Amino acid sequence: MNLQKRLREKLGAQTGPATYIQPQVSPERKSTSFQFGDHIMVGRIKQECQRRAAEDDAFYRPDSEETRNELAPRVEGLVREVAKEIGHHLTENEIRQLGAELLDEIYGLGPLEYLISDPTISDILINGHDNIYIERNGQLEKSNISFVSEEHLRNKVERMLYGAGRRVDEASPLVDARLPDGSRINIIIPPLSVDGITVSIRKFPDQHLRAKDLIIMGTIVEPMYQFLEQAIKAKLNILICGGTGSGKTTTLNMLSGLIPDNERIVTIEDSAELRLQQHHVVRLESRPPNVEGFGEITQRDLLRNTLRMRPDRIIIGEVRGGEVLDMLQAMNTGHDGSMSTVHANNPRDSISRLELMINLSGVNLSGKAIQRQIVSALDLIIHIDRGRDGIRRIISIAEVTGSEDDTIVLQELFTYEPLAIPRNGKTGIFKATGIRPNCGYKEACTADIDLNVIFNCAVEV
Repeated sequence: MNLQKRLREKLGAQTGPATYIQPQVSPERKSTSFQFGDHIMVGRIKQECQRRAAEDDAFYRPDSEETRNELAPRVEGLVREVAKEIGHHLTENEIRQLGAELLDEIYGLGPLEYLISDPTISDILINGHDNIYIERNGQLEKSNISFVSEEHLRNKVERMLYGAGRRVDEASPLVDARLPDGSRINIIIPPLSVDGITVSIRKFPDQHLRAKDLIIMGTIVEPMYQFLEQAIKAKLNILICGGTGSGKTTTLNMLSGLIPDNERIVTIEDSAELRLQQHHVVRLESRPPNVEGFGEITQRDLLRNTLRMRPDRIIIGEVRGGEVLDMLQAMNTGHDGSMSTVHANNPRDSISRLELMINLSGVNLSGKAIQRQIVSALDLIIHIDRGRDGIRRIISIAEVTGSEDDTIVLQELFTYEPLAIPRNGKTGIFKATGIRPNCGYKEACTADIDLNVIFNCAVEV
């Protein structure tokens, strides 16, 4: 019986599952690579240390930061003792690192602890136990970290899901969940995943990003920010579109920071990722069916219930089904200022996606009726994309103006154009098209807002 199972059985119902604690990366772990001179000898040391730790009652205490700090010297002493017996010399840095890894194995997620605690990493992609990729600064790179075996990876997967109240097995071979720190995880196991267990972890920044940070990150420029700020204060309905990993949720989260603090906001998500900074926020999360196939609560169910909760604004993490029609109706019935995201390649495609989802929801509406709902509900569509350089940019802001000849009319207000030849470190230009929007953004404009500057801007970045 391995250490993890013994821990679980001994702790039992008295302490429950080990609580996941976000680890602090020590300077030693940052400076020391995860490479030792002799992997076989180090593996023997770790295996023997784990065996002895399993026989020591001190290691069966519930996980906490205090517990780890108290046990760190004990584990390091154990590493020294075993290394001396085996006859393998380890430096003090290696001893501290092995001690930290052993604590991660006993209480945490093993090799993943280092990746999860690294603030520069946004995605962790596991394609089998020995093939791990990470995304850093918008670029994918292969990690030198690996699990010992598929069983080792499976053990850590079960630990991740144990705290989330989910499970993965042959009957339910794929699952979505989130870690206590808010990271989103997707897991799929064989036989659906042919080459071994596949895990995708989407991390979110530890600190609350403000809307102004969009300028610092290079996502937009100041005139575009000023326009969006006034649009949100004027309670325009906004849809954010983009591809997978383009930054839709992050942008939605940051723009929501412009909502006044005196409004009641209700968020609806499949997996709670949004972290709004206002005080009066109600967060709702859908629920999958249980083992018997009952008890499912969808986003559409939550949205219908939200209408009875007196929301000033409704924010839906992502529309992907029948809830889109209820969202449009809510926008049309007094819940102005609502926002959501959708997977689409451009603003025009996002309209087509909305129409398709409404048709697939089983509601018998004509094409013109659907278009009227969309035109009446939506004011702005923001398109965000990740460039080849890894930077996520808002490349288009379009206004929904009406419909002509069975086609919804969009007019682009702002756009981003890459430069054919970069100059002076500049790779593109954000610029306004010169068109003034017809939506009611002017109501929120203050005297210090120069509309001529906003709608005639051209900024190289």
